[in-house]
Amino acid sequence: MLATLPRAALRAPPLPCRRCFHLTLSHRLPRPSHSTRRESIPTRAQIPAVATRCFHTSPRSLSAAPKSHDRGPASKEDTQTDFSSMDMLSATPVPTTAIDACMNDGFALNSGLKLTNSGVLLVGGEAFAWSPWTTPHISGTGLVNAKGQLEPSGEAWGVLGLVWPKPDLLVLGTGRGIVPLSVKTRQRIAEMGIRVEVQDTRNAAAQFNLLATERGVQNVAGAMLPVGWGMGK
Repeated sequence: MLATLPRAALRAPPLPCRRCFHLTLSHRLPRPSHSTRRESIPTRAQIPAVATRCFHTSPRSLSAAPKSHDRGPASKEDTQTDFSSMDMLSATPVPTTAIDACMNDGFALNSGLKLTNSGVLLVGGEAFAWSPWTTPHISGTGLVNAKGQLEPSGEAWGVLGLVWPKPDLLVLGTGRGIVPLSVKTRQRIAEMGIRVEVQDTRNAAAQFNLLATERGVQNVAGAMLPVGWGMGK
């Protein structure tokens, strides 16, 4: 016969209350009350360990980084842009009066002509030595009025008055910096039917080269003072 067990042995162990079970999982210790002050408080070693996981705000990478960036064999198609082929003036010859170099006391032209101790007047595809100042050396005497404006004498524009057909635009270079043109000089040039644009000599030379190549030397003229004008060089 099987031995009969007492009813006390068949009973299930008592479950802890919900509050104690929650405090055990969260590693919190219950606050001692008046009735439980004398009871022993369980240590951390007596509390069962609970599996935890760190919380991250950044998304997890679901795919691994590629080991190789090889896209296969190189393409034989010509997909790169050739900017030199987009230059519409590449086949246009450079004018012989184009300015290759601006010096303190002169200029070097594309034709090989080199002018020293003088400015240059470029009209109709021809280059003329241009010295609108009155003193033998390069200075501002006789060119700048009392208001600080550039005002050469009327004889300085004699070539523009004789040439025909006259250019549409005159690019004027005023040395190292920009010197404003006087109202009297602007009116004299406008009476000949020519527009004028004033810049420093280096920028004026670059603009003359571009416009003379694009529009032609018959439509664009240039009057350049040396870079060292007004500086005693």
